[in-house]
Order: sequence, then C-alpha cells, then structure tokens
Amino acid sequence: MKIITWNCNGALRKKYHKLEEINADIFIIQECENPNESNDTNYLNWAGNYLWIGDTKNKGIGVFAKNNLLLKKLDWSNTYKDHSVKYFLPFSINNEIDFLAIWTHQNNSPNFGYIGQLWKYLQINKDKIGNAILIGDFNSNKIWDEWDRWWNHSDVVEELSQLGIESLYHKYTKEEQGKETQPTFYLHRKIDKSYHIDYCFAPKKFADKLIKFDIGKYESWKESSDHNPIIIEFKP
Repeated sequence: MKIITWNCNGALRKKYHKLEEINADIFIIQECENPNESNDTNYLNWAGNYLWIGDTKNKGIGVFAKNNLLLKKLDWSNTYKDHSVKYFLPFSINNEIDFLAIWTHQNNSPNFGYIGQLWKYLQINKDKIGNAILIGDFNSNKIWDEWDRWWNHSDVVEELSQLGIESLYHKYTKEEQGKETQPTFYLHRKIDKSYHIDYCFAPKKFADKLIKFDIGKYESWKESSDHNPIIIEFKP
C-alpha cells in the first residue's frame, strides 16, 4: 500500500498530473478544491473515489483513493467544549484500516492554533485514534514548543506515544524530533527557510510493515507548492 500526503498550495486541478507519476493507492491532499464544485471536469474525473471537507470550495482537505478501494468517512467528533476544530478528516479503507487526514489550522484561535487544534482533537477521540494512521500537514515542529503550554508539539507526540503511535519519519531515519535533516516545507519557497512540519504517525503494527519513506525533492516540487510530498509504502 502506497500513500502520499501533500499540501498542494491550492489549484490541485492544475497539478494533479504530478501525482499520477507516483501511482499511489491513497492521496491525502491539503489546500485542494472541492472536486464536486469545480468547473474542471478533468479534475472531477481524476478525483473519482474521494472525500473532501473545507469551509470554502477552493481550499480544504481531500482524500483520493483508487477506485478498487472502499473509502468511507468515519463519524468522529470535531467539537471540543463547544468549539469546532479543523481540519480533520477520519476515514477507513475497506473497513479495515482507519486513517486521520490532517491539516491543522489557525482557526482564529489566539491560543490553540495549529498543534493546539490537534491536541484538542486527541482529547475527544483518544478511544478511536489508537488504531489509526495519522497523516498530513501538522504545521508544527518541536522547535516551536513554548515553556508555558501543555499542548506543545512535544506534548502531542508524547500523548500519541502513550497510545502506541509513533512518527514513521523518525523511526525510519533514527532522527530526533526537532532535529530533522529533511524539510517538508519551504517558507515563501526559500530553501534557507525550510522546516519539517508534515508527518505520518502510526501504530506499531503498521510501523513494523514500513518499507519506504521518501520526501519529495525541493527542485522537483517548488514550482507547484511550498511543501514537498511525503511518500510512504507498507508491506501488504
């Protein structure tokens, strides 16, 4: 099973051809348009078997799967103490494997933006997340931890660890959180302003089946997005 997560930086209808070259089973794409509301019929036809959520038709998070896979949205809560958190799209493949597609958002929250949104989501869905693969644009890194917060990146990593879930990049490379040598994001597309903010976390049963973890090259993707895709492959 091959999975790709990529923040396409908008206008996926003009960029999905780059994804076809990789031939994955599942694409998890942040900042893409709603295919059903697009005027581009080629994009809609490419989308085929998909799920999508977002506040506007132009920017949301989409999951696109091969037509032979049963793709189903899961009914997990996205409300923490009367506040909606975003963007989180839980889904299953063939009623066998659960995923949580992620694009953390500032969400007009002065305190719980980005990683704080994921921290909140964890609090209300811990009973479901333990068997799921969490994947996407977290907009976060340990280097931005703040001493007086209890929902830092490190806190989220620790909570996931307690559920038996680990970062596949760090397992694969043996690097430490906050000391990643392979960026996934280039602020303003500047190579000297690069950060690792896209992740895939998975339970041990999936981590043990990991056979490939690649990050796209800056030179190949910089014209399409400020993010590089993550490409993950598991044994069947």
